[in-house]
Amino acid sequence: MAFGLGVLRLAPADFWTMTPRELQAAAEGVYGRLVGPPTRAALDALMRAHPDGSHTDG
Repeated sequence: MAFGLGVLRLAPADFWTMTPRELQAAAEGVYGRLVGPPTRAALDALMRAHPDGSHTDG
């Protein structure tokens, strides 16, 4: 969040609608290649921590 909102100065709506690949591409545009994609285990952990439908809009 700090990178997207602070460094890239994205509007919150733009930040939250970005895909991970888009955010990575933006980071690489600023800093060059940082890291590879997340491992399957890391992705599974994120999906468990933040399941679809767990937020409310508006």
